[in-house]
Amino acid sequence: MYGMNQKGNHIPKAMEGMISNVAGYRFVDLPDRDALREPFRAVCKKLGLKGTILLSFEGLNFFLAGPQESIDQYLEFLEQDPRLTQISLKYSYTEYQPFNRMNVRLKKEIISLGLDHIKPAERTGEEITPTEFKQWLDEGREVAIIDTRNDYEIRLGTFHNALDLNIKSFRAFPKAIESLPETMKETPVVMFCTGGIRCEKASVVMMDAGFSNVRQLKGGILGYFEEVGGEYWDGDCFVFDHRVALSAELEQADVAQCFACRQPVSIDEQQSPDYVIEVSCPHCIHLR
Repeated sequence: MYGMNQKGNHIPKAMEGMISNVAGYRFVDLPDRDALREPFRAVCKKLGLKGTILLSFEGLNFFLAGPQESIDQYLEFLEQDPRLTQISLKYSYTEYQPFNRMNVRLKKEIISLGLDHIKPAERTGEEITPTEFKQWLDEGREVAIIDTRNDYEIRLGTFHNALDLNIKSFRAFPKAIESLPETMKETPVVMFCTGGIRCEKASVVMMDAGFSNVRQLKGGILGYFEEVGGEYWDGDCFVFDHRVALSAELEQADVAQCFACRQPVSIDEQQSPDYVIEVSCPHCIHLR
């Protein structure tokens, strides 16, 4: 059974009364970035929302949580700006508020790459829907699947046969693809990240490097989970809030986060003698 929020999005009846977690972004020129900060702060304070909003001259990125009614009113606020209408959204639900506070930050980039000439508002790679991507996998098509996320995210889960570039931050992506074989430049490439934002920039980097058939997974991993489930996926998906990771069912996974180094700690790693709550984990014990 489903209800419907004010935006016309179907909300599972079982989720009514829970905290709604919503994420969205858009690459669009915002020359008035600084002036936007206070209106965003004011509306989120009024609605009792918590999370993070990033405002940049290149666009908007947000991760917010609160009652569904408050989320709906925030989205109505966005719709008042023609540049921010009909943003693609990703929802999940929790019984608790996963954020401690509300932050509205001014940033140079809403996703940091450090290359000023990469402007997704002007040019980006072609999208592939989760349904089409799964069909490719079902058919066994030749495709290079590239995970654009950081190493600690990939450690928790990734798609079958996905290429791990072994990067510690997204800024390392342009250098990492230099080691890819020349033969891959003619191979169909599907790249993915958590929600799609990193691939907007990564796809341009790859096209500039000579890759001729580059697709980005629409909605990222979370969009794939929502649309087609977890087939061809192993593990969980890291998220940047207190939930730490989500399963393919978009439910909080049994993954902890180390208090000392902030690395995600899997169930197996939590059994290690190196994992001491608020002290250490297998990823930072050697630093003690």
